[in-house]
Amino acid sequence: MSAPYRRRRKRQLKAEINVVPYIDVMLVLLIIFMVTAPLMNLGVGVELPRSNAKSLAQKQEPVVVSVDAEGNYFLTLQGAPQEAMQAQELTARVAAFVNNNPDVPVYVAGDRLANYEVVLNAMALLQSANVPRVSLLTRQAETPPK
Repeated sequence: MSAPYRRRRKRQLKAEINVVPYIDVMLVLLIIFMVTAPLMNLGVGVELPRSNAKSLAQKQEPVVVSVDAEGNYFLTLQGAPQEAMQAQELTARVAAFVNNNPDVPVYVAGDRLANYEVVLNAMALLQSANVPRVSLLTRQAETPPK
């Protein structure tokens, strides 16, 4: 009787985790979320009360200094047509307009084909005109109306 008992070995415990069921559950949840996510309504309908109050901040038309491919400066004030001008005249007109309207935004719009140095010179001119903050825009190759 002792001989068969010797032949039996104890099973050793495996320290491994079977991850296949976890992967199956994860894939099922992924499919569920992918199907239900587009169907979720993220907005909430809210009826706001009516008021006769005016808005606090009135949006002003920005001042746009444009530089074309030839290096010419153009100034657009309050949606008026663009006017070509020299650097000194540009500085004087923008300084006068910004002194009267300190909150007006000022943009520099450079043509993609324009020399970058000319665009930087326009920004330096605006800085010398005491413009507090200048934003840079990039436009397609276009020529302003003359």
